[in-house]
Amino acid sequence: MWLRLRQMLVKEFIQVFRDKRTRFVLIAPPLIQMIIFGYAASLEIEHVPMAILDYENSQVSRDFISRFQGSRYFDIREQTLDRSKVHRMVDRGDVLVAVQVNAGFSELLRKGQTAPVQVIIDAGNSNTALVSLGYVNQVAAKFAQDYQTERLNRTSPSLLRQMPSIVLERQPWFNPDLRSQWFFVPGVMGNLVTLITVLLTAFAVVREREIGTLEQIMVTPISQAEFILGKTVPFFLIGLFDAVLITGVGTLWFRVPLRGSLLVLLGGTVLYLLCVLGIGLLISTISENQQQAMISAFFFLMPAIIFSGFASPISSMPYAMQLLTYANPLRYFNVILRGVFLKGVGFDVLWPQMASLAVYSLLVLLASVLRFHKSLD
Repeated sequence: MWLRLRQMLVKEFIQVFRDKRTRFVLIAPPLIQMIIFGYAASLEIEHVPMAILDYENSQVSRDFISRFQGSRYFDIREQTLDRSKVHRMVDRGDVLVAVQVNAGFSELLRKGQTAPVQVIIDAGNSNTALVSLGYVNQVAAKFAQDYQTERLNRTSPSLLRQMPSIVLERQPWFNPDLRSQWFFVPGVMGNLVTLITVLLTAFAVVREREIGTLEQIMVTPISQAEFILGKTVPFFLIGLFDAVLITGVGTLWFRVPLRGSLLVLLGGTVLYLLCVLGIGLLISTISENQQQAMISAFFFLMPAIIFSGFASPISSMPYAMQLLTYANPLRYFNVILRGVFLKGVGFDVLWPQMASLAVYSLLVLLASVLRFHKSLD
């Protein structure tokens, strides 16, 4: 058995590394994609293009507008009195937000009344619109608070000192600076490991069938389990190498802290690699050619990434969709990655995810062995 398995492993490694393009694919794309996705995947929105319509043009309105000019969240591209021009700019996508200050703005504030400010926003991207609108609300609320404080300080200093106030003392755990990269980079690691491993493994059996070597394997005394092991171990080692490579980029390039145990991270990665290897092999055994394998792989990959909690929390999904996420191994791996990197938790906290991955890998690998038939049919 060991001699046959050894020959299978040698054949797989030779087949992988003799192709220059394959060697390039194993190293360069993970590094490039990790850097690109690490910068591109972010919930932070800055330098939102903005237009201003100031129909009052008073000192108070100019002070209000200056709050946007001094914010890193907005870039004022246009100040005009032509509303139709602003509409055209929003239609073309030149600006995403327009703030209109009507005449009488300062008079209403002086009287202690509510001074409405109209905000025109491109809500084609609802997430960007909501975040941008939140920034506008923060600027407006801070201006109103400062204006009220200054007014009371002039008219009734004693009353100002007696007014109660609430001071919010933030204590963000695990990510003190609230950097979205610290949240996204571990998720990008999981996505890339999934993508590389599933695609490489999905072509394993199909490639043997297309180049005609599957018939030669079928007349050998190799068993189904030995065949699956021979197809799994090389890609497992390649996936583990890529996982170490990607982790190094995340910690050294993006400075994401690795607070937990490397042993726990390695254990979770090994279990997850077994899962995705089993999925890739299962796809390979049910596909007739590499095109079918590619389509089937992406049929798994896209839902796996979306339902993993990579970008949006699973708790915000419909209840039926939340139930579907339990069948997604990437869900558990993302919890392990973020738990080890950011929270520094160990096996005592992550054992449910570890156990789920262990059961999942056992089931898919067993299905791959049972699915493979030692025949052309």
